[in-house]
Amino acid sequence: MNMNPKQETRNLHFFFLVFVFYVFVLCTRFQPSDATTKDSSAGQVKLQNRRLGSSVVFPVSGNVYPLGYYYVLLNIGNPPKLFDLDIDTGSDLTWVQCDAPCNGCTKPRAKQYKPNHNTLPCSHLLCSDLDLTQNRPCDDPEDQCDYEIGYSDHASSIGALVTDEFPLKLANGSTMNPHLTFGCGYDQQNPGPHPPPPTAGILGLGRGKVGISTQLKSLGITKNVIVHCLSHTGKGFLSIGDELVPSSGVTWTSLATNSASKNYMTGPAELLFSDKTTGVKGINVVFDSGSSYTYFNAEAYQTILDLIRKDLNGKPLTDTKDDKSLPVCWKGKKPLKSLDEVKKYFKTITLRFGNQKNGQLFQVPPESYLIITEKGNVCLGILNGTEVGLDSYNIIGDISFQGIMVIYDNEKQRIGWISSDCDKLPKCEPLFTSF
Repeated sequence: MNMNPKQETRNLHFFFLVFVFYVFVLCTRFQPSDATTKDSSAGQVKLQNRRLGSSVVFPVSGNVYPLGYYYVLLNIGNPPKLFDLDIDTGSDLTWVQCDAPCNGCTKPRAKQYKPNHNTLPCSHLLCSDLDLTQNRPCDDPEDQCDYEIGYSDHASSIGALVTDEFPLKLANGSTMNPHLTFGCGYDQQNPGPHPPPPTAGILGLGRGKVGISTQLKSLGITKNVIVHCLSHTGKGFLSIGDELVPSSGVTWTSLATNSASKNYMTGPAELLFSDKTTGVKGINVVFDSGSSYTYFNAEAYQTILDLIRKDLNGKPLTDTKDDKSLPVCWKGKKPLKSLDEVKKYFKTITLRFGNQKNGQLFQVPPESYLIITEKGNVCLGILNGTEVGLDSYNIIGDISFQGIMVIYDNEKQRIGWISSDCDKLPKCEPLFTSF
């Protein structure tokens, strides 16, 4: 409030009343409400209140075994159509099976996306920034923007970029219909030994410009922060925006900023087993919710496997080759029904980022690297990444994310984690957006 100095002198009483009223209005608008809390194994986790922007929160369903993925339901188009999308922080591009027509699609035509003259031209900035166009020439600026994306399991999607409405309900109660860019996938290939997931496509949450969180940030809708919390029981939640980020208790480590990759890579880290050093150091780690399991390079993998097998000597578990669910499995004296029966025979695996004294610890307890199969055996959910073509890459996948909130903070170039109850969908406080 700008007042003339002479008026201030003559009307102190009036000024005082106006000032008090002004402060009262400001406080009414901006004073945070009491922080909501939620129980977790780490204690009381306080959720920060935000004054600007909001978040989009999605319930998550799925599991590591036997499904092998977690997914959200997302409306696209006008009128909106609901699609189930595999959440993937390991890739940028969101795509859906597309009736263009479609080759290799698992969804019936009625549940595929139908383009309506809404392809993105190849001259668009999001097309030129896309690393997935295989350097295809853009001879005519009005030609459609084609993409081809491949994944580490050798699955692939070919299609064209389109733009359409995404009806979103924000945590502050408002609704928006931003136009976002995504892939209309009309040729899906899945040559691997396992059948393709029945989901309609991928929700790309990587760090590139075409990532959904990056697009929402550029439109001023949310901050470029992704939070996911995956439950052991098949539930969880995903949010885009920073309202669910706890104000304390989070362990943070920096993202690798010198990497040309758009992955969420951290490190280097040291590998610990039962809180003791294994001698394996200097490993870089990618946080990837699109991977069902965790992958270590050949050295780290073999070191962990040898230590586990050494620990199991004399225990009522023996190697079995009869179960092909995963490469390494053990059977008990009778079929197992729960990890609770055997997790006492296994130790916690830890990745220590930073130095030895003040390093950041990412702990993986037995229930976050083991599964019980349909045959009643216990199998190791840590795989040899070198054998499947990941070279020296190390990937933390869904199995090791269970029971923790993972935060991908692109605003501050860091990743955080905290033990949480992922079965409960958090409730955000309403935000004051106007008087």
